[in-house]
Amino acid sequence: MIIKESVKDRIITAASELFYFDGYNQTGINKIIEEAQVSKDSMYRHFGSKEAIAVAYLEKRQRMISQEMTEFISAYSPGNDKIIGIFDYLLHWLGEVDFRGCGFQNIITDIPKDQESIKDAVRMYKNEVHEFIQNELNKTASEEMDTIEISNEVMVLIEGAIMLSQIQKNTWPLIAAKKACIKILKD
Repeated sequence: MIIKESVKDRIITAASELFYFDGYNQTGINKIIEEAQVSKDSMYRHFGSKEAIAVAYLEKRQRMISQEMTEFISAYSPGNDKIIGIFDYLLHWLGEVDFRGCGFQNIITDIPKDQESIKDAVRMYKNEVHEFIQNELNKTASEEMDTIEISNEVMVLIEGAIMLSQIQKNTWPLIAAKKACIKILKD
């Protein structure tokens, strides 16, 4: 049985592809309407603005990536191994999207300064990842380990490696960041 996607879901699906691959500023409402095959009236019945569509896109992306990453690293041991597994997941994922990069990083650099709800959605996801790392560190940390500081360092490695991999269209930044993370976790 084929389940027909709702109008709201079609709008989010179309916007997700367009925002991720074409960019937020480069995607107009009319293009979303065309791709989703909905009327302008239907679109505005579900979303009051392009910004609201972007927030829905980021929420969908957050759920998707969190689920994919959780499944990918489920075989890794709790603690440091799961943190290292994040880099393996990123290597797998960035290859699949031809190094397009992080949808959250991409959109935050592409929005007008007054679009606070989008910034909040990006922060929420990045904070979720940061919290995950800190929780995993706490599972295997020694008493003298500063898990807050180490989780900060790991987040910077992850974010920088994603961005540089996108720029270079290569995996070496992620591989180098993974090696640096292993060194940090051994100290």
